[in-house]
Amino acid sequence: MKREGWESYYMRLALLVGQRSTCLRRQVGAVIVRDRRIVATGYNGPPSGITHCSETGCARAACKSGEHLDLCRAVHAEVNAILQCAKYGVAIEGADIYSTATPCLGCAKEILNVGIHMVYVNADYPNRDGIEMLKQGGIVPCVVTLSD
Repeated sequence: MKREGWESYYMRLALLVGQRSTCLRRQVGAVIVRDRRIVATGYNGPPSGITHCSETGCARAACKSGEHLDLCRAVHAEVNAILQCAKYGVAIEGADIYSTATPCLGCAKEILNVGIHMVYVNADYPNRDGIEMLKQGGIVPCVVTLSD
């Protein structure tokens, strides 16, 4: 029996979490891990109690991927996971985050400010500003490639 490694295990969970997203453009999932324990998950979607984009339509339907993010009604997966920690008083300084897409600029700033130690990603995002911000903050994201 071959046991799955930690990185692919957490990334598969992030992919599963992302399936809860109601975004019409991209389903993203994130898992925050501290000391090999999952402390929070998040997926992209509107704030709690707000109608989902799958019902209202996408405000960015005519935009290119990675552009005009300010029009989006959704909270990004990474931020939703961070907010869960804030809401329930879970410390995440020194934790790792697994995301199914590379973080945007806004998510990168928040990841750096909460003291996340490492970022693991599964897919690339067209806008590279977030990656550059992470690198400036001393984090070089690690790509986790999954096999079947």
